[in-house]
Amino acid sequence: MFSLFKFILSGHNQFASGGLLLMVVGGIGAMLRAIPALAWEWIVEQTTMTITVTNNDTGFHWVKEWFLEQKFLKRVRRVDLDTTLRGAVMAMIPAPGHHWFMHHGRPFEVWFTRSDESKGYSVRRTETLTFRTLGRDRAVLRKLVDEVVDCNRAKQCVTSNLYLWDQGWESVEAYCPRLLDSVILKPGEKEHLVRDLERFRASRQRYRQLGVPYHRGYLLYGPPGTGKTSLASAVANRFGMSIYVLNLSELNDRTLRSAMSAVPENSVALFEDIDSAKAGKRRANAEDGKHATFATEGKSVPDGVGVSLSGLLNVLDGFQAPENVIFVITTNHVEALDPALLRPGRIDYKLYMGEASEWQRMELYRRFFPEADEDEALDFVQAHRAETMAEFQGQLLALEQEWASFEMALTEK
Repeated sequence: MFSLFKFILSGHNQFASGGLLLMVVGGIGAMLRAIPALAWEWIVEQTTMTITVTNNDTGFHWVKEWFLEQKFLKRVRRVDLDTTLRGAVMAMIPAPGHHWFMHHGRPFEVWFTRSDESKGYSVRRTETLTFRTLGRDRAVLRKLVDEVVDCNRAKQCVTSNLYLWDQGWESVEAYCPRLLDSVILKPGEKEHLVRDLERFRASRQRYRQLGVPYHRGYLLYGPPGTGKTSLASAVANRFGMSIYVLNLSELNDRTLRSAMSAVPENSVALFEDIDSAKAGKRRANAEDGKHATFATEGKSVPDGVGVSLSGLLNVLDGFQAPENVIFVITTNHVEALDPALLRPGRIDYKLYMGEASEWQRMELYRRFFPEADEDEALDFVQAHRAETMAEFQGQLLALEQEWASFEMALTEK
């Protein structure tokens, strides 16, 4: 280093020598100024731990729900409004940036980042939450994660929400779950279904002892308007489970696997009107160049073409099937489904929901008009023919509207 300085100072061109000297001295100064920052970064890295979650993962929403349970959230002054969280109409969560809080006597720093990436005409938003705390014991982070999971499970036990898949599960804010009492089936059908589900939910340990995958499939079939979707909603609400709706017409084998892998435990995966999706579920037939639906055996279809039968079966009872999930499949034409889809292990419980009986219609009438006696209900039922409960419910709504208009006219007079 000394020889370098001597060579620079002994140069024949004093301006060049002076310029080189200033450049060397400036570079050394910049290096010296960076040393404290580098040393500080090294110290922080050696004495702290971080954990990160992005909005591509289901746990991201769990963390935001956990924020709502924390007292320190009341002291955060920069917040965002969020309407996607379970059980919250409009929640306030920490806004993008850095935030500090104490949790169980330990300091935590959390920074929330958000970025938008344009791909063609669509914009994809990426959000990240990163937590940092002092120490090197990962048990501290594990405790934080366990709290987030426990918070999510507690919310699942008391609320039922509806989610649709769009490159990730998105909550449907307008969803209002059905009450089980509002669904009227033939005597004993609803009670038998509930008991079956209760036995399943109480037998997880037994499934593990036997080495049997812990999930159960229910098939609700019958004509349109018989209440299949309403029953699925009511049963999910009865047990505090959220519903994850899968539209096979909009998925392929790859996206179906991604969607099912993101369905949390203690949930209902609803395959609605599976027979109507067959136009979009095709695979190439090498023999005649035609197409077949997923209701026939075949190889996996290419991405973007549709869901194959093998792809569907894999998420129902293959290695890709989630644990502790209830599968509910509804169909208007059970005869159109492949027998491979209906075998035990994939479909464990079948319930036919057919034409509305006289007893069902009378019960629904008395639910609309509790003060009516049995004879009045019977007279109305016999005078108004309806094949399905949805059709009969429409007749009752029309009757109720007529009564409301009649009462309003009397009031005006």
